[in-house]
Amino acid sequence: MTDAIAVLNAGSSSLKFSLYSVHGPGLQRELHGQVESLHTGPRLVAHDRSGATIADRRLDLADGSGHAGALPHLLGFLREGLAGTRLVAIGHRVVHGGQAHWRPVLVNRDILADLEKLVPLAPLHQPHSLAPIRDLLAREPGLPQVACFDTAFHHGAPEIEQMYALPAPLHAEGIRRYGFHGLSYEYIASVLPGFDAGAARGRCIVLHLGNGASMCALLAGRSIATTMGFTAIDGLMMGTRCGSLDPGVVLYLIEQRGLDAAEVTNLLYNNSGLLGVSGISSDMRTLLASTEPRARLAIDLYIYRIRRELGSLAAALGGLDALVFTAGIGEHAALVREGVCVDATWLGVQLDPAANAAGGPRISRAHSGVRAWVLPTNEELMIARHTCQLLGIHA
Repeated sequence: MTDAIAVLNAGSSSLKFSLYSVHGPGLQRELHGQVESLHTGPRLVAHDRSGATIADRRLDLADGSGHAGALPHLLGFLREGLAGTRLVAIGHRVVHGGQAHWRPVLVNRDILADLEKLVPLAPLHQPHSLAPIRDLLAREPGLPQVACFDTAFHHGAPEIEQMYALPAPLHAEGIRRYGFHGLSYEYIASVLPGFDAGAARGRCIVLHLGNGASMCALLAGRSIATTMGFTAIDGLMMGTRCGSLDPGVVLYLIEQRGLDAAEVTNLLYNNSGLLGVSGISSDMRTLLASTEPRARLAIDLYIYRIRRELGSLAAALGGLDALVFTAGIGEHAALVREGVCVDATWLGVQLDPAANAAGGPRISRAHSGVRAWVLPTNEELMIARHTCQLLGIHA
């Protein structure tokens, strides 16, 4: 009987999933999809390995709402499609592992309690990451669950990169730069040798540009610097998050505008970024299609903030061999890639407009001093690999 690994990625209103069968030396994704609109009109949508839709149906969550109500339906659906296959484990994307958890870990109630203590460091992500784990521990305690952390890939960065200029006791208690999107960067580092062996051995900056966005400087495939820090709000401008901000602005909002902590959190996480600047949308596709001046302003600011961070990361590397664009905007927004590459001409990037319009994978000219690539990321596959490795499943 073939073994199968499920991967869950829980958001605030969705539960994304993938199912991988273990075939000798590799993992094959059999299906993927999500339960969307968890709190309003839950709907399960799934696609097979060819991309064909195999399920699209409303869910009646009579036994509870949210993640807890959706899980029994999702597990039932997965097992329906497991003819001749058994579900042996579930891997989870967990945003924050803190200082203690920087390797994938088999979750029990003690580990879950440790991870719940990190909720203040990722208040918009960590609770949702942990919700299905908690529910599954109660429903199916015999089913192994593995937590894989978005912070883990950056654990080995130089200590000086992880430090803020704060008193030493604060650093010791965990106020430090953690970095995020690590599963995406780890995947890109694993496939880059097949596209650009020189960059994989050398100095590369990966741009994970999605609704959440960050950049990572890789030296021989290892993270040495990244734009996100203590929380997932730092660094680049994002869909609804502001990115880097003078701490004095927060003090001003509290002391002069009278905002409380919840209101500041809502402003910086949910009403800033592309949405806040444009006043139109947090979706780059909508802004690119718009003729409104503020839509263009938001795009220009987005690209400019990347330009600033690109210079910083290139300095941390001491030079640059390649750029890699990945995630939703990075993989699909040619105009954003063009703006970044044109801004990086001084670093040696020479964009090939036709290749960029076609989506790559290589979007720089043959003689470009710094190569530029578009490589799709695959965090789910990374989680499935870690799950198999931790549990000793041969894949």
